Amino acid sequence: MDITKYLLIAAILSVPAFLKAQPLRGKKEPLTTNASFTDHGPASPYSTTRGNVAAVDGNGRNVVLSWLFDVRGGYALLMVDAATGKSEVFPMPFNPGGDCPFSSIFSSKGRFYTLFNGNFVEFDPVRRAFTFHHKTAPQMAMGMTEDDKGRIWAVTYPNSGVICYDPATADFTDYGYVHKENWAQYQRYLAVDDQGWVYFALGNTNSQLIAFNPASRQVNQLLQPGERKRGTAYLYRNKNGKVYGQALADKDGTWYELYNGAAIPIGTGHQPNEKPMITGSQALRHMLFPDGTKITQLDLIEKVLTTEDTRSGKKNTVNFDYPSEGSWVMGVGTSPDRRSLIGGGSFPMRQFNYTVSEDKWSTRAALGQYNALTTSGKNVFFGSYPSGDLIMWDTKKSFKTQSANPKEDNPRVLLKCSPVIHRPHRVLVHSDGKTVILGGTPQYGYTGGGLLFYDIATDKHVLLTDEDVEKDQSTMSLANIAGGKVLGGTTVTPGTGGEQKARLALLYIIDPVSKKVEWKEPLIPGVRSYTDLTTRKDGKVYGIADRRIFFLFDPAIKKIIYQKDMYKDYGYAVGEQSPRVFINGKQDDLYILFEHAITRVDHKTAEIRLVSKTPQAIRAGGSFLNDRLYFICGSHLFSYGL
Repeated sequence: MDITKYLLIAAILSVPAFLKAQPLRGKKEPLTTNASFTDHGPASPYSTTRGNVAAVDGNGRNVVLSWLFDVRGGYALLMVDAATGKSEVFPMPFNPGGDCPFSSIFSSKGRFYTLFNGNFVEFDPVRRAFTFHHKTAPQMAMGMTEDDKGRIWAVTYPNSGVICYDPATADFTDYGYVHKENWAQYQRYLAVDDQGWVYFALGNTNSQLIAFNPASRQVNQLLQPGERKRGTAYLYRNKNGKVYGQALADKDGTWYELYNGAAIPIGTGHQPNEKPMITGSQALRHMLFPDGTKITQLDLIEKVLTTEDTRSGKKNTVNFDYPSEGSWVMGVGTSPDRRSLIGGGSFPMRQFNYTVSEDKWSTRAALGQYNALTTSGKNVFFGSYPSGDLIMWDTKKSFKTQSANPKEDNPRVLLKCSPVIHRPHRVLVHSDGKTVILGGTPQYGYTGGGLLFYDIATDKHVLLTDEDVEKDQSTMSLANIAGGKVLGGTTVTPGTGGEQKARLALLYIIDPVSKKVEWKEPLIPGVRSYTDLTTRKDGKVYGIADRRIFFLFDPAIKKIIYQKDMYKDYGYAVGEQSPRVFINGKQDDLYILFEHAITRVDHKTAEIRLVSKTPQAIRAGGSFLNDRLYFICGSHLFSYGL
C-alpha cells in the first residue's frame, strides 16, 4: 500500500523509550517449509491502532475501542475493559485486503464507524458486535461526519465517492464518485449544513471545496481556479448550522461561509465555533469516558492500558492482549559486523535486529519508517519516511536519543529533505566511502523528487531538485559506476496524491563532485520506473525496469546490450518502496528475487536461471549472510539455504 500518512507517523499513544530494546515475547517456532526454506518469525510482531475511542458497553463498563492494523491491513476491532484489561477482538466482517482505516467516527448514539477496502461498517459496543456492513465503491474514507438527523456520511479516496447511512432505518446510499481530478484526492474534512448540503475539502495537488446536494445530486465546485492552492483545503461545521472553510488551513487566511450549496468570502478573522463531533483521521484519539475517567496510556507494544480518575487523580494500569501477524516490513539488510539481519517495521515504526548465530530477535522504536537502507564500514544509513530523513546509525556505539546535542544521538538524523524528498526510495554510499546519496519522491501533492549528496566527514550537503536532474521525475534506483560516477534510474510516479506529468522514465549519469547530470536517456520504451540497479565487477550494470524487464547496461557506451521481459517466466520482481531485488552472494554470484521465485544470473550469457520457487510470496528483499538468502514474506523473515 502506497498511501499512507501513513502517512503514517507512529499511531500509538505511548512508545517505549528508544533505549529499551524489546525482545520478542511468546513461543517462537520457526517453520522449515522444506529442506532449504526457513521461517524465522515476524520481524516486528506488533499491530498498531488506526483510531481509538473511549466507550461504554452494555453493562455500563468503560471500554476502549481500537481499530487494529498489521501486515494484513485493518483486520479487527479491539475492545479492552478499562478496569480489568480483559480484551476481545472482533474480526472485520470483510477481507481488509491490505487496506485499513484512514478515518472513523464515534457517533452520538455511541457506535463506531469506518470505511475501507470498499466496505462500510458499524460496531456497537453495547451489543459487542458489528451490527451493519455494506459494500461501497472503492476505496477508503478520508473524512466522516454525522448530520443533524444522526445519519453517518463519508467521502472516499481516491475519487471522492460519497455514502450515507441512516442508523435509525438501516438505509444505505452509495452516491458513487462526485468529483473528478487526474490525481488521487485526499478529503480530510467533511460536514453537512442544516439544509442538508454536504461539503468536503480536498487536496493535495490542488485544494478545492465541494458542495453536494444529496436530493438532486448537484455538485458545486466552490473555489475558483485562482483560489485553489497546493495542499488540502479545510472546513468545519459551525454550531449556527453553517459550514466554514478555507482554501488552506491558515489562521490569517480568507474564510468562506458555506451554506445551501454556495460559498461567500467573509475575509479573515473568523472565530470558529465548532459543533462537537468525535471524528478524525487514523490518528483519532477520543480519550475521555462519560464518567470523567480518561485514558492516559494505550501501548500496543507493551500491551498496557492506563486510565485516570480526573476527580481523584487515581490511576489504574492493566495489561491486555491481542493477536497479530506482525507489522509491515520495508526490507532487510546485513549489519556491518556480518552477524545480524537488520531493518525496519512500519506501523508501529520499529527497528529490528535478528542475530543469526543466537537465533535472537530484538526491536526498538525507530526514527520513522525505514524505507531504504545500506551499510558501510561501521555505519548503517536509513532513508526514512515521512520527512525524507537521512539517518546514520553507528553500530559500534550504544543507542542514545534525545541528547542535549542532537549530533550525539545514535542513530541520528543527518538531514530532513522534505518537501524535496519525502518518501525515500534509495540510499547509496558512494565509492569514495564518505558521500551518501539519497533519492526519492517528494511531499504529498508535489511532482518530481530530488537527490541528496551528504558528506559524513564534514556534514556538508547539497540537495538537488528535480529541475537539476529530470523535471517531474524522481530517483528510484542508484548504482556506483566507473570513474566515481553514479548511475540513476527514475520513476514518473509523483509524490503521494500528486499529479503524474512525465510519461517515460530514464537512466542518467551524474558526477557527485560537480553534482551535474552528464547524460540521460529514456532507453527502454514504455518504462515508468527503473526498479533496481546493481554494478558487476566489469563495470556493466544490471537493472530491473517496471519490476519485469531485466537488462544489462554498459556505461562506457551508454547502451543497453541485453534486455528481456521476465514476467512470463517468473512474474514480477519484488517491490516495496525501496526494492532490494538484487542480492550479491559469494564471489560473483548474483541473485534476483521475484515474488514467487529465487533466480541467479549467468554472467556469461546474462540469462536468468531458476534457483527455487518460493513457498510463500516474497514481498520485500533481501540480503545474503552465511550461505543463506534473507527476505520478507508477509511480515516474516525467511531465508533460503544455498
